[in-house]
Amino acid sequence: MSSTPNPAEEMHATDGAALPRWVVLLFAVAFVLVGYLLYASYSENQALQKGLADANKKTMTLVTEIEKTNSRVADLKGQLDVTSQKLGLTQDELARARGLAQSIKKEQQQSDQQLRQQIGQVQADTSTKFGEVATELSGTKSDVAATKADLEATKGKLQSTIGDLGVQSGLIARNHDEVQELRRMGERDIFEFTLSRSAKGPEHVGPILLILRKIDQKKYRFTMNVVADDKTIEKKDKTVGEPVQFYVRGARAPYEIVVFEVTKDQAKGYLSTPKSAGAAPPSAKPPGN
Repeated sequence: MSSTPNPAEEMHATDGAALPRWVVLLFAVAFVLVGYLLYASYSENQALQKGLADANKKTMTLVTEIEKTNSRVADLKGQLDVTSQKLGLTQDELARARGLAQSIKKEQQQSDQQLRQQIGQVQADTSTKFGEVATELSGTKSDVAATKADLEATKGKLQSTIGDLGVQSGLIARNHDEVQELRRMGERDIFEFTLSRSAKGPEHVGPILLILRKIDQKKYRFTMNVVADDKTIEKKDKTVGEPVQFYVRGARAPYEIVVFEVTKDQAKGYLSTPKSAGAAPPSAKPPGN
C-alpha cells in the first residue's frame, strides 16, 4: 500500500536544500562580530565616562585651588594696601625709593670696580716689592756668607793660649780691630778698656773694678788689682798678651783680662766674661796699694 507525500515536509526539504552551510557559518560569525563590537563600544564608553569623571574631579580641585589662591592674593593685596597706607607711601614716593635703590646699586657697582682695580694695583705692587725683597734677601745671604767667611778667617788669625791660672783661654785679641772681631763672634761678653796710672780711684770695667798699679814699658809688663766679689786680687808682673784669669762667684768659667798695649802711663786691653755672666758687684772700697 503506497503513502501520499506531505506538502509541508516537501517544502522543508526544499528550503534545506536551498541554504548551503557556509551561509549559516557566515551568519554565525557576523553575529559574534556584532556582539564583540557592541561590547567593545560599551567598554570604551565606560572608560571615557570614567576619564571624564576623573577630569571633572581634577578640574573641580584646580578650580578650588585657584579660588583659594585668588583669595590669598586678595588678602595679600589688602594687606599691602593697608601697609602702604600705614607707611604713608605714595606711588611717587615708591618710585623715588626705587630710583634711589637703583642709584645706590650703581654706585656700589662703581665702588666695587674701583676696589677691584685698587686690589689689582696692590697685588702688582706687592709682587714688585716681593721681587725686590727676594733680591735683597739674596744679597743679604751673600753678605752673611761673606761675613761668615771673614769670621772664620779672623778666627784663624786669633790665638788661644794658657792663662796665668793654667786654664786654656779663649781666643786672644791683640788690638782694637781683633777685639771687635771677638764681639762679632758673640761667644763671650767683651768690655774694652784703657786704664791710667793717674786715675784717682778704681775704674769700672764691665761688672768689676780695675786699678793699674805699675807699668814696665820696656819689658811689656804691668801690675794691676782686680776687685770683684768684695775682694781684691793682685795680678803682679803680667805680660802683654797674657790672659790674666780669675774666678767670680757663680761663674763656672774664669774671667779673662788681656792687655795688648802699654805706654808709660796707660794700659789698653779688654775684659772677657762668660756670656751673660751675673757677677757679684765689686767691692765699694777696694784696699789701697
